[in-house]
Amino acid sequence: MAVSEELKALVNQVPDPDKNGTYVNLDQAKTEKLRQLVPEIHKGGRDAVLGLIDMLVEPGKGSDIKPHFALHLVAVHVTGLADEKARAAFALALASQVGGDRPKAVQQYLIRELQVAGGKEVAETLGKALLDAELCDAAAQALAAIRDGAAEQLLAALPKVQGRSRLSLIKKLAVLRCGKAADAFKQALGAEDPDIRIAGAWGIARIADASAADALLKTADAHQDWERFNESDACMALADNLLAAGQKAEAMAIYMHLARTRTGPAERHIHEAAERALAAPK
Repeated sequence: MAVSEELKALVNQVPDPDKNGTYVNLDQAKTEKLRQLVPEIHKGGRDAVLGLIDMLVEPGKGSDIKPHFALHLVAVHVTGLADEKARAAFALALASQVGGDRPKAVQQYLIRELQVAGGKEVAETLGKALLDAELCDAAAQALAAIRDGAAEQLLAALPKVQGRSRLSLIKKLAVLRCGKAADAFKQALGAEDPDIRIAGAWGIARIADASAADALLKTADAHQDWERFNESDACMALADNLLAAGQKAEAMAIYMHLARTRTGPAERHIHEAAERALAAPK
């Protein structure tokens, strides 16, 4: 769609960036100008949102700093309104431009703005974006921030992605403490990629899955250096979470294993933490 002259005029009123090309250090006059300008842009509704998006370009293809910043400010503006309908309308307008032919860098930016202003209404769109390797990480981050409806989309996409996309999804499922991902976390322990193994370990720890304790300990025992340290920390976190959940016997078994096996100088912190935990519960 053609960008309206009215919108162009409003965007042109956005103050120039600072000498570093950013809007980090705005003086009071510029801040006040933006405070007045952003609601005016928002009044244009869906057409204004789509117009701002039409003004965005790929990196290296021109300057779009003013519409880029204006779109972000509108995203922040709608989240501050006591108007759920307006926020959802803005988010849906952004989401309508994800997954099409627009440059991937522009779509990534729109997804980051959905992380700011999106809700459950855009979860399905973000779920589809998970299947695009270039958009997956941004979409997973947005879903994890939105939370509502996120786990279902992440779980549905997980069997369909590999590599760094799979890592991103497992990490976000761990952040969400998704109990339905328990099997996926266990399977991740056997992945070839050490980052995926570590992500699976932290998923197990965060959902306090006692049934995976032995597998997690064996995985941590089998590796060295930074992977062993990360997975051992996950073992400690699992034990702590189990103890907090009243599963004392399961927690003590993990602490005892770590106290017995983490005896080298580089693992002193794990050994000492496990010893303290064994001495504490009454």
